[in-house]
Amino acid sequence: MAGFVNATDAIAAAIEIERRGHAFYTGALEKAEKPKDKEFFAFMANEEKRHQDLFTDMLKRIGGLRLPAASTDQEYLDYLSAMLDHHSLFGPGREQRIIDSPLDTAMQFEKDTLLYFIEMEALVPDAEKQHLRALADEERRHLKLLGKIGQLT
Repeated sequence: MAGFVNATDAIAAAIEIERRGHAFYTGALEKAEKPKDKEFFAFMANEEKRHQDLFTDMLKRIGGLRLPAASTDQEYLDYLSAMLDHHSLFGPGREQRIIDSPLDTAMQFEKDTLLYFIEMEALVPDAEKQHLRALADEERRHLKLLGKIGQLT
């Protein structure tokens, strides 16, 4: 099954995950009432934006996104959206959960994202695996950071 997906596909999906995560945390920030929650959501929104920028730079370094033959930008975006719509943070009913349990929800989001990258590594050609490992390493760093935040609360 190796070689089924390009690393650029996985990185493009990572950018979309981070874009959606940023939008989600920004929305949660606007709805949060407790100052501690507002601070947490602002931090997470900034982290998602930082990750989005990091992955965008990574995509540029490996040559940019190469659309499949006879595919349009919109078709490709539709494909990525379908792939990501069931991520833990983006399904229905998640908004109240993050307001109720912000740290737990953020950690689940990061775990789902990490699992996505680990699984995608098996699908890319060997020459592109290091890019997926770099994505996974960034999510691991994020999980460690969230773990430290959890110890402080």
